[in-house]
Amino acid sequence: MLIYITGGARSGKSHYAQALAARLAKNVVFVATATPSDADMKRRIAQHQKDRPTHWVTIENPIDLASVFPKLSKKTQVVLVDCLTLYVSGCLVAGDIEIRIRARVEEFCKTAAASSITVILVSNEVGSGSVPTTEWGLQFQDYLGRANQIAAHYAKHMYLMVSGIPVKLKGPKNKFL
Repeated sequence: MLIYITGGARSGKSHYAQALAARLAKNVVFVATATPSDADMKRRIAQHQKDRPTHWVTIENPIDLASVFPKLSKKTQVVLVDCLTLYVSGCLVAGDIEIRIRARVEEFCKTAAASSITVILVSNEVGSGSVPTTEWGLQFQDYLGRANQIAAHYAKHMYLMVSGIPVKLKGPKNKFL
């Protein structure tokens, strides 16, 4: 099952996703897509590491999300991917073309949706913000916007985070979600 959590920067996406994962299961695999490219990113990564439970397994995977599934233990109950935004950014910086990025995102989301493991995917909503003024910025916004649409399509549950409050956009009512 795929649970998709989106929202603006600092909307509480990661915090909510971590709390949800902890509530749903003990055996959680955290998939980190960030690359520690500068001092600020290293600080953010360190804070994220500090915020999550120490017994969670972490897999660093900035390029190929679908490759995560074969690496999972049979004990894995929840996979938390944080985040699709940095995944798409990393692929773009690595020179991937959009069709390949979309194919990878679709493969991951399709596999997640069909899995018996609960998969939580976090991503920034880029459609409500300002329009980038550079070609690179516009390209990133387009790529991530389309990747987000793929995630929303395959998700059984979808939440939009607004100022730390989850707003359910898709999915059946469930006392646990």
